[in-house]
Amino acid sequence: MRAMMMDVPLLTTSILRHAAEYHGDTEIVSRLPDGALHRTNYAETWERCARLAGALGAFGLAPGDRVGTLAWNGHRHLELYYAVGGAGMVCHTINPRLFPEQVAYIIGHAGDAALFVDPCFVGLLEGIADRLEQLPSVVVMTDRAGMPASSRLPDLLCYEDLIEAAPKGFDWPELDERDACSLCYTSGTTGEPKGVLYSHRSSVLHAMAVCVPDVFALSARSVVMPVVPMFHVNAWGLPYAAPMVGAKLVLPGPKLDGASLHALIEEEGVTYTAGVPTVWMALLDWMRDNGQSLHGLERVVIGGSACPPVMIKRFRALGATVVHGWGMTETSPLGVANTPKAKHKDLPEERQIELSAKQGRPLFGVELRMVDGHGRDVPHDGTARGSLLVRGPWIAAGYYRQPDAPAFAHPGWFETGDVVTIDADGYVQVVDRTKDVVKSGGEWIGSIELENIALAHPAVREAAVVARPDERWGERPLLLLVLHDGMFVTCGEMAAFYEGKVPRWCIPDAMVVVQELPHTATGKLQKARIREMLRAGELPPVMTA
Repeated sequence: MRAMMMDVPLLTTSILRHAAEYHGDTEIVSRLPDGALHRTNYAETWERCARLAGALGAFGLAPGDRVGTLAWNGHRHLELYYAVGGAGMVCHTINPRLFPEQVAYIIGHAGDAALFVDPCFVGLLEGIADRLEQLPSVVVMTDRAGMPASSRLPDLLCYEDLIEAAPKGFDWPELDERDACSLCYTSGTTGEPKGVLYSHRSSVLHAMAVCVPDVFALSARSVVMPVVPMFHVNAWGLPYAAPMVGAKLVLPGPKLDGASLHALIEEEGVTYTAGVPTVWMALLDWMRDNGQSLHGLERVVIGGSACPPVMIKRFRALGATVVHGWGMTETSPLGVANTPKAKHKDLPEERQIELSAKQGRPLFGVELRMVDGHGRDVPHDGTARGSLLVRGPWIAAGYYRQPDAPAFAHPGWFETGDVVTIDADGYVQVVDRTKDVVKSGGEWIGSIELENIALAHPAVREAAVVARPDERWGERPLLLLVLHDGMFVTCGEMAAFYEGKVPRWCIPDAMVVVQELPHTATGKLQKARIREMLRAGELPPVMTA
């Protein structure tokens, strides 16, 4: 027997429409490139989205066309999120931090029909124009006064001119909720970047899932600042989740230094923010060096790479709770989030921090499997390790225009490439990436735990661990450190620092001090590059204990 409920499609435009109708006066604040603040609200944004959607059609774009963006977090980028997908096109957010050849590849592979760019990225486009088979139409996201001159891109269009010329209102099409609304490419750490094509349905379901109390706990009383860029996995879904509940949005633009972020948090009353560990370490260090504190910030979501326990402690000391999370471009991105259960409320503080350092429990809608090298399920006992597989309504079933990509070897499941443990309560802890595990004497040594321990040392600013060939054990962990200015530490001192924290056979017995470590475009440690540097003899001399 079939039910008798209305079949109303889940569309991203319904989120902004709801925000405009019931939270119309709630602010959207954007930091502009010149440092000034732009203020609007959900009602005005909905009106501008309607005009922009009409302008896209008049511009010659058709349903299904990919519309690329090269932009920071700002009000115009937010308008594109809703207008492009709502008009039946696909909003393709492009990461400008990628290498220029990767940006050119992504634009060509996606087949973008138009590009909307912040003025600061016009130079990037000029540099890759000759690598594009056909240069799409380029719209600069500014007003007439802010339009840059370009000899290589002579036909630049002005965003505000398009809005101004478009009629008010728009007859939004009735779309299928399974139609694509956005596209994001992986950072391409191995091989070419791969495209993940999100649907209206997956985006709405993901936003609904992350709003609940045991995940992001968003409400109309929240003031949300996504520091994670809107070109990185849809800013972790926050441009959809915040309007869904009517939260105030604070969009920081390109200024992500400690001083700028602290000013926005304090001046705009930010209660909730999200970003990668490198951003938060810079903020915490700036606050320490300048004698600053936080007032009103309640939660900091940290993902992208593992959050070291020392960072959790530093935020707790400032009155803010860290919500650790895990996800990928292929998971929209959130798959698990770390909030305690009732039985954890009386744990000693150190045990609470230990629990918080895990990536967390799966959201409703996300199913997990942990398998060994033969594809057999591994017990969820918090100790056994295995490769993490996921599935769910906002998990990718394949890659855009790459049907034979290898991450879908297990039918119906996405293979994440993470080595994890899962305990009886469902808390996932990422031990390492499959390709980064150190295999020493037949045993696996996870690099993430060793890095987190090193980061607790007062002399250490950043740490990485990679495998170093060893005649006896096959591989041994090599510790690479970036030290705070004026600090010094020996390999023996670091080995002593590890004593009692991990089994003795896991302790790194070789160390290198470097000026900086290579990172991917999304701020993750680029361990493949570190291994190349090790093989090529490009690292400073190795010290041994």
